[in-house]
Amino acid sequence: MSPLPLPPVAAPYQLPFHYGALHNIGLDYLVDPGPVREVLAEHHPALTAADFAGRALVSLNYQLYFAQYPSGGGITQEIEVNIVAYPTEAAARLPQISYPQYAQGHDQTKLLGIARIHVLCDNPLAIDAGRLLYAEPKYPGSFRAEMPSLNGPSAGTWNIHCHAAELTADGSVQQRDDELFSLAADLNALLPATANNTPITGYGTEPDGRTLAGPMNVYQPYHWYDLTVPAASDRARLTVHDETGALGQDLTRLIGNTAPAGAWTFQSPPVAAHNRPYYLA
Repeated sequence: MSPLPLPPVAAPYQLPFHYGALHNIGLDYLVDPGPVREVLAEHHPALTAADFAGRALVSLNYQLYFAQYPSGGGITQEIEVNIVAYPTEAAARLPQISYPQYAQGHDQTKLLGIARIHVLCDNPLAIDAGRLLYAEPKYPGSFRAEMPSLNGPSAGTWNIHCHAAELTADGSVQQRDDELFSLAADLNALLPATANNTPITGYGTEPDGRTLAGPMNVYQPYHWYDLTVPAASDRARLTVHDETGALGQDLTRLIGNTAPAGAWTFQSPPVAAHNRPYYLA
């Protein structure tokens, strides 16, 4: 078999794409595999849903990131609705692991990756790049986020609100009033595990049906929280505010009222601090 060519890198982009800072929370749901298999087959026919003791895994992933360009800087927010899956033809190479092992990075084959079902984003350049480079099903969204910060009170709470949005004639993303869904997590006093779980393989399917895989490296460990322990009961939740659109229908169909099994976070460490002033006299 001849080696496969690499997917083209569409102009004006270049790869790899480097993040200047990343703030990230994910919620994982172990769910009924039936609806997951149906949705996955619609979006990524070459992939099979991962099996964790008879359950499939749906993962929601919010990101706030900064990137520096020759002309300046840009800030982007996005959220992914993913199904953890693997290439069907590679099934014999998969390790047999539990969900907690997967979440902490025990699958070093990286065949278990995120098959993107919906990706909402507030940056038109990132929407275009995601579609062209990684075959992401990416479209406009708008966000209101509250998260732990060194520039605020000490806390471990996350509240992410996702609103519908649209691309305007001038190419910007314009928020609409309707809220699509929200995520909330109170991770205070929960003891996280250090998770070496990257590179994360992201799967996309091009319009011609060809599947591609794009790894993402994060250069420091994540924190993973086991939300099945008694102390974590009711600490995180998903609320679907609009069940009529494709996104709301998929979230309701795939997750419904299922409680999350785990949460994982990453926040870039600070690189500088401007300190409190003092009087000279």
